[in-house]
Amino acid sequence: MRIERLALPVALVTIFASCSAPRKLRESQVRNAQLDSLYRNASGQLRKCEEDAARNAASYKDKVESLQEQQTQLKSNNSQMLDHLKELSVISSSQAESIKKSLDNIGAKDAYIKDLQSAIARKDSLNMQLVMNLKGAIGNMDDKDINIKVDKGVVYIDISDKLLFKSGSYDINERAKEVLGKVAKVLINQPDIEFMVEGHTDNVPYRPNVLLDNWDLSVKRATSVVRILQNQYNIPPARMTAAGRSEYLPVASNDTPEGRAANRRTRIVILPQLDQFFKLLEKPAN
Repeated sequence: MRIERLALPVALVTIFASCSAPRKLRESQVRNAQLDSLYRNASGQLRKCEEDAARNAASYKDKVESLQEQQTQLKSNNSQMLDHLKELSVISSSQAESIKKSLDNIGAKDAYIKDLQSAIARKDSLNMQLVMNLKGAIGNMDDKDINIKVDKGVVYIDISDKLLFKSGSYDINERAKEVLGKVAKVLINQPDIEFMVEGHTDNVPYRPNVLLDNWDLSVKRATSVVRILQNQYNIPPARMTAAGRSEYLPVASNDTPEGRAANRRTRIVILPQLDQFFKLLEKPAN
């Protein structure tokens, strides 16, 4: 009796196992078919990419060979043309040689233009790096109060007068020293850079007392900034120029309070150094 009781569970287990084995096999077969399909698709895409790459490489090679043939043909045509002109006595031998040199120099001039373009690109890259350093040093200050930009290859730093001076005054306030200190930190680390500090005003007439007019006020403000940079932040004075532009280079209309506020500013202009630019022509691009 005990043997019969044990035999029944064993039989049930055997039946269930025999039922589940085909199901797992079918699931494995379906999964294997899916993986095989994915593999075939991936292999097909890989072959297509390889074929496209081979076609592109062949096309580029054909274009290069065609250009080289055109260049060779052009040189041959130039030589034939000069020989023909000499035979017709249209030009002398010395004139023909001069023309030949001019034609040969075309390639050199093209190379010089490419070098010049490369130097300009490197100079623009250096300017952008300077702008990023300045913005990083100044931090999250309102763009209405301080604006750093590159225009036509020149870096400009515009600082609103409310950050630097009281109305109608050329005395630097305490907050201005903090702002100028951040700018000076970047400029002092660029010893080859020279710059100009420009004072700008709006067109509201200045009431004469110690100063005569807006010309006087703009110059005084520029020299105040220069003295701070020299005396407190040790920027060599030979690197700086102080200038006053009065009301005559506005960035906005003076017809509104907002426009006049934008025009009252101190501008630091990073002066382009032509000798440094031409040095870039001598240095190979990295």
